[in-house]
Formats: sequence, structure tokens, C-alpha cells
Amino acid sequence: MSCHATHIEGDRVHPCGACEKCRRIVGMLTAIGADPSDCGYTPQQVDRCLKDLVEKGVHQELEGAEQLAHMLVKRGAIEAPAGGLRPREHSETLRLRFHPRRSPVESIPRDLRPAYTLFLEHAEGAVSRNGRIWQACDLRVSDAMTKPYPFEKRTSSSASTGNSDAPPDGKGADYCLAQMTWPQAESRFKQVDVALLPVGAIEQHGPHLPLDTDAHDADYLAHKVAEACSPPRPLVLPLIAYGVSYHHRDFSGTLSVSPETQARLVYEIGMSAARCGVTKLVMINGHGGNAPALHLAAQMINRDAHIFTCVDTGETSDADVHEMIDTPNDVHAGEIETSTMLAIRPHLVDLERAPRMVPRFSSRYLDFTSKRGVGWYAYTKKISKTGVMGDATKATAEKGEKIWEIMTRRLVELVEDLKGLSLDEIYQRRY
Repeated sequence: MSCHATHIEGDRVHPCGACEKCRRIVGMLTAIGADPSDCGYTPQQVDRCLKDLVEKGVHQELEGAEQLAHMLVKRGAIEAPAGGLRPREHSETLRLRFHPRRSPVESIPRDLRPAYTLFLEHAEGAVSRNGRIWQACDLRVSDAMTKPYPFEKRTSSSASTGNSDAPPDGKGADYCLAQMTWPQAESRFKQVDVALLPVGAIEQHGPHLPLDTDAHDADYLAHKVAEACSPPRPLVLPLIAYGVSYHHRDFSGTLSVSPETQARLVYEIGMSAARCGVTKLVMINGHGGNAPALHLAAQMINRDAHIFTCVDTGETSDADVHEMIDTPNDVHAGEIETSTMLAIRPHLVDLERAPRMVPRFSSRYLDFTSKRGVGWYAYTKKISKTGVMGDATKATAEKGEKIWEIMTRRLVELVEDLKGLSLDEIYQRRY
């Protein structure tokens, strides 16, 4: 039962017949000529639900509500309401609706798409959105039925060889700014106003991971997100590989820039992007130490270019990722980063040297992954002799694949939201 307040009478569960869901269900059943008593509604409850439907309406999308009223009036079940819920035909609501951005055909895995055939047995065909118009479409001959699901594992040769330095699946010509000519870039900036700026670091990642972990991962994630987005895909700006890593300088190979240098560099890149036509800049940050400088740059870009600018250092997915792992305070070269590296560049991981170093602090307010933790700074050597803060011994490629999927999916959701919004709509939801 979908009812909010079901109750048991004898050996059967009955709906309350009074809540909003009940009036919506009674309305829908009546509209298609079905008998609500099959779901346990009494004649008195049916009459009450239809009366409340006219007076109070239903909580569903406007087109669906208006179509429901239209069908009920046509069947003679209700009189045309004087106000509020108005009867108006929206025949597309009786069909499978595919929107190129909100609900494309390929938005479910390919092995589940035969379910569309089942849905069509209960719908009046399928339609796809073209501008402001819904047009009939035949899924049996639709090219979209064979398109890959955005989050399916890559099966290209680059994946099998472990070479992930190229854009995923060898693609990227339509979203990698660096690969375009200036006329191509000019054209693309007219099609899309969202840009992704990956920022990483070249710094120690324990005795078992490569120095470019943060830089590579930020760039890889940006490309994965762009590839998974619906057209027009966001533009991926060239990676900024160097970060604020002074706290790792006790470990050889760490190359650091100052917070002031990074903030200024990112600011000037953002201002240039805004002049090209970018109005929404998403910084994908692969290194936590960059966050203060990136937020400063984001504020200055917003101040001077008046564009939307945000920084994601894992905020869109951290809550999901930390539910998957076993290690508290796993913030550097531990279970998470070792797992993600095993998933895409296993040949660069030396598991025999993977250490366990989970830091424990004197105050719970100093825990890095505590919801009540304060932001604080220290040289890594004072906390960990190996440079690791976490438990790399618990890392697996399977965990890494799931983490990549989550991070990609969450950022795709953010970017797709931004693509469909003007700056005014970003600042305040409008209906």
C-alpha cells in the first residue's frame, strides 16, 4: 500500500482513504476505468477522495495533475474544478517520456533496457523531448538503445593495459579544451557554459603510491565526469598539476607552490575562462591542501567576473565513500587512495610496501573525518613517519571501482543541474 496510514482489518491491509496519496491513487484508478475497491477502498472513501482531489488537488507534477483532472472530467467522475486543479490534456504523461538531459534512454544500464518493452505494455507509446515539443519515438529503432550506460566499466584497450593517461575510452575531442583549435573552442563556448578545472599535486603518497596520485586522479575524474554527462558536455580545462604541499616537504619528490601562487594562478585562469564564455566553473580538487587557496580564488573570480564558481574536494561524494571503508582518519595514501589507484593504475601500486598508519589524536575535534572536527594544519612528518594517514592494507581494486563510480555519479549530477540553470536560477529556485 502507498497509503500513509494503512490499517489491518481481519486478514487484509486497508488504506486510510483520507491522505493525499489515497486521493491520488483513487483518482488515477478511476481515470483509467479501474475499480478502487480492488485496493480496499470503500464507496464512501472513493467519494471522499474524489471530492478532496477537486478541493485540495494532488502533489504531483503540474502536467500529470492536469491530465488526471482532464480524464476524470471526461469520464464524468468529477465536475470541472472552478479553481486550483484545472483539467487540461497532456497526453505525453501517458507515454514513456525521454528527455535528452533529465531522462535519456541510456540513463539505465543496457541489460535493463528490455524493461522498456514491459513499460510499453502499460503506456501509450513513447515520446522524446525536442525543444519544447514532445515527439513520438520508436524505441525499437532508436540509436540511443545501443548507447553505453555512462557508468559502465570501460572495455577499451587502454583499460585492459592499465594505461589511463589518455581520456577515457580514447574520447575527449568534444570536451578537452586543450585538444581544440581556437575556432572549435569558440564554437564550443557558444554551446556550453560549464567548465571543469582539475587541480592536483605532486607530492609523496607513502612508499607504495606514485607522486602524481592527486594530479592524475583529479584529471582522470574530470574526464570521466565530462564523458558521462549528456551533450553538450562540460569543457575540461588543462590540469594544474602542482599544489600547496609544503606540509609534505620532508618527503623526497614533493614539489609545492605557495597558497598565494596557486590562488593567483587559478584566479587568472578563471578570469580568462569567463572572458571566453564560461559562467559556471567547477574546480575538481584532488588534494585537500589546495582547498583554502582554491576557495580564495573562487571568491575572487566570483567577485570580479560575477560567474558561479565552486570547489569540490570530495564534498559531493565523501559521505557515500566513507560509508564504504573501514578506516577512520583515512585521508592520505590509505584505504581510499590506494583502492582508487588499484582500480585504474594497478601497475603503479606496490602493495608489498603498503603500510597501516591510522592517526589517533588527543581530541576528537582534531580527527580529520569527524563531523565536528576543526580545520587545522601540521607537517605530515609530525603525524606519520611513512607519510601515510590511513590503512593501505585494506585497499582493494573492487572498492576503488565503486569509489570512482560514486565520485563520478555525484559530480555528473551536479554538472547536469548546473547545465540546465541560468545564473539567476542558481541563486534562487524558481517555478
